[in-house]
Amino acid sequence: MLVDRAKIYVRAGKGGAGCMSFRREKFVPKGGPDGGNGGHGGDVVLVGDPSLDSLIGVAASPHFRAGNGRHGMGKSKHGAGGDDCEVRLPLGTLVFDADSQSAEPLHDLSELGQRVVIAHGGKGGFGNEHYKSATNQAPRESTPGEPGEERTLRLELKLIADVGLVGKPNAGKSTMLRAISRATPKVADYPFTTMSPNLGIAELPGERRLVVADIPGLIEGASGGAGLGHDFLRHIERTRVLVHLLDIAPMDGSDPVESYRAIRRELGEYSAAMLDKPEIVVLNKIDLVPEDDRAERVAGFARQFDAPPMAASGATGDGLLALLEACWESLGKRETTGWRTNG
Repeated sequence: MLVDRAKIYVRAGKGGAGCMSFRREKFVPKGGPDGGNGGHGGDVVLVGDPSLDSLIGVAASPHFRAGNGRHGMGKSKHGAGGDDCEVRLPLGTLVFDADSQSAEPLHDLSELGQRVVIAHGGKGGFGNEHYKSATNQAPRESTPGEPGEERTLRLELKLIADVGLVGKPNAGKSTMLRAISRATPKVADYPFTTMSPNLGIAELPGERRLVVADIPGLIEGASGGAGLGHDFLRHIERTRVLVHLLDIAPMDGSDPVESYRAIRRELGEYSAAMLDKPEIVVLNKIDLVPEDDRAERVAGFARQFDAPPMAASGATGDGLLALLEACWESLGKRETTGWRTNG
């Protein structure tokens, strides 16, 4: 289950109090101050973890507290520092201050092993040994530890994937993801089967791998909140290549080219940067077209694009290896030459 939004509360550890103590030892009548300092409180640290792909763990247990520092003791013993608290989050997590009105994130956990101290522990207090001097040889003062930082954070996940599968509902995205990876998204013959993004890893010859994201189907008005896909458009922002699936033989009689144009408009209205991503257009469900009619049907659609789309079938596996190789090539070149319809 993908949970891509969560709110958590973090509190760093409090610093330990300093100790007021005087040395008491036989035959040492004036031992002087020997109160140690308190230990620093532990920090709350956010860690980018590539093994996670959802915020469900922190959403279920949203409170995180670091350890407090230990108090100082006599005989110049300083208190131990508090244990840090690590909060492991999936790569692609944006961290916001929940109490701020700013739309800018505090941090973006997008790198492997990235560590961010989000709440600093309080400093330990000074013991009376700290205050001794030539003019103050028997200080009787010490300070308490400082409180640790505490804050409420709002987390938002944007999946990081090499390839994003986009298209209208029932374009065959989930079937395609099942066919090219070991992911098992739900597949059914009704619209909006996919309720949340799914990730899969496609393996190519030569020990090559692609991370592929299946995004819920988009409809006209998605960028303004229509349908289910509008909540997940942000996940497409982190993909490097878009694979736009078109149903070559839609049961509702709609025009695949018009469907393509509608989805492109929604992507552009959400973010102009979407239109600059490398894009591969795929005429999917080619198995539903009679073999003797396939070439003519594909050629008819190809004339309406600046570059010919690919033909494939997630159900039978036809054309999938060629599609994955095209994705790999686009990733390697990192070019922004997408397919566009004429007119």
